[in-house]
Amino acid sequence: MNNRRKLIFGSPGFFLFGFHQNSYSSFDVIAVRIWPAKDYTRIAIEHKQTNLKINTFTLNDPKRLVLDIKNNNLLHSFQSIVSNLEFQDEYLEKIRVGQFNKNTLRVVFELKQTVKPKVFSLKPIAHYQNRLVIDLYPTKPVDPLLTLLQKYKPKANTSKNLTKKPNQSFSYQNDFTIALDPGHGGEDPGAVGKRGTLEKNVVLEISKLLKLQLEKYDFKVFLTRDADYFIPLNNRVKKARRVKADLFVSIHADAWIEPDARGSSVYVLSDGGASSTSAKWLAKKENLSDLIGGVQLNNQGYSVAKTLLDMSTTAQIKDSSALGRSVLSNLSNVNILHKKDIERAGFAVLKAPDIPSILIETAFISNPNEEIRLQNYGYQNKLASAISRGILNYLNFKKKTSTG
Repeated sequence: MNNRRKLIFGSPGFFLFGFHQNSYSSFDVIAVRIWPAKDYTRIAIEHKQTNLKINTFTLNDPKRLVLDIKNNNLLHSFQSIVSNLEFQDEYLEKIRVGQFNKNTLRVVFELKQTVKPKVFSLKPIAHYQNRLVIDLYPTKPVDPLLTLLQKYKPKANTSKNLTKKPNQSFSYQNDFTIALDPGHGGEDPGAVGKRGTLEKNVVLEISKLLKLQLEKYDFKVFLTRDADYFIPLNNRVKKARRVKADLFVSIHADAWIEPDARGSSVYVLSDGGASSTSAKWLAKKENLSDLIGGVQLNNQGYSVAKTLLDMSTTAQIKDSSALGRSVLSNLSNVNILHKKDIERAGFAVLKAPDIPSILIETAFISNPNEEIRLQNYGYQNKLASAISRGILNYLNFKKKTSTG
């Protein structure tokens, strides 16, 4: 079990505590979920109230973040839930709740270090009701480039970097960086199979295996997330650009309303309309990830659509298409193809103007047979190997054409 996150009753994953409500007016909580990560820690309190009036402030000695929820009373069940939380986190020590005065419910977050808190509310969407979100950010943000450089220190014997790898016409020194983006995470589970398989978990495992495959060829490989937490779509792109990624590969598992849909697909950004109705539908579904996972759309003028969907270049789309076809060809060796060619649509996460980017739907998690395969380590490794070969074949072709 991950010792950073422990769930009461011994089940791995996030904190989820449900209870039956009382009939009188109180802060009617449905669940409390905590998502620890190095980037930040998120606490999501799902509830039935609307238009919460919240006063937020911090205290020192000891360090605390205080939320006063006005015109609400405390349910003893909520207090019991919080008092029984067990977790390990870099930022959060403990949570306490109590009735501060007649009309004010107080929630206190005892902190291990000084943080930059962000507190906001989210309206109901998908399977979630109202959510009160508390994000705890470090005062000095984690720098993905520094983390990457520390992990991949220069090798003393550079001649080793020039050694050809098996079945490859040339090799790469470890200054070539590939960003792998496991889709969804945290509050956003992605698609859910009939057996309860969560897309976010499957694609994280495949991405980790793909990382190992690519590192055999001296690539630097960066994961936009390496655990179960949510990252907004624009931050995924920002992370890739921050580590100076040469390629961006987003890993997903597909879903459809009919359970017989099956096969692997590869998508690239469209400079016009979607290549099919299903591609348009899928892009719309994936772009909703921010709203489900929880993004604060506030006075910064932030808009997922406008921030990410305005910057593409013809060269990026051309290289992305070549990369996508190479990966799709290799995926055909381990799974049938849902479509014989790459598809195009306006995926927000593919909108880096200077990085060839593809989105891979490894299989249909909504298909009972493919869901079973996606849970299997051996099959996950086959998918990772196929994607790795597709990337290598694309880069070999680029190398040959660029050298004449």
